[in-house]
Amino acid sequence: MSGGDERVVEYDKLVRDDIPEIIRADGEKPETHVADDTEYARRLREKLVEEAEEFAESGEIEELADVVAVVDAIGENRGVGWEELERRADEKASERGGFAEGIVLERVWK
Repeated sequence: MSGGDERVVEYDKLVRDDIPEIIRADGEKPETHVADDTEYARRLREKLVEEAEEFAESGEIEELADVVAVVDAIGENRGVGWEELERRADEKASERGGFAEGIVLERVWK
């Protein structure tokens, strides 16, 4: 693209580390910055919602893998490994059950 032919597409979101290089390889020019700790934590939470919504819409395993990658990054950022996450998930399942039975709570009469 030259001069007046350029157009800008706004994203303003956290992306995988290699995305800027992939964009450059396509002949485009990414504008990026590295988030500070506070922004990074916030952007990871936003990314989790984004990826979860994409999985909810498509049901594709690739989208679920993206959710897992973001959960991993959040755990790492918070100093919690997979083992600890699994332990906490197991603890919660022991206390309240899992999701295997497909129970849908419609209402509670009080």
